[in-house]
Amino acid sequence: MKRKDLIKKLIDNGWWLFRNGANHDIYTNGINSEPIPRHREVDEKLAKDIIKRQGLK
Repeated sequence: MKRKDLIKKLIDNGWWLFRNGANHDIYTNGINSEPIPRHREVDEKLAKDIIKRQGLK
């Protein structure tokens, strides 16, 4: 999955960029936080795990 598609899904569900880490960007919804790796392509299994773990639609 492309990184920008995963980030768009997070933003559409009320998440925002909390801070930039060294190798990851940290997104939060005010309660939970999720590190998103800074690669053009995010591994498909990792992307599906993030979507499932955070209950994104």
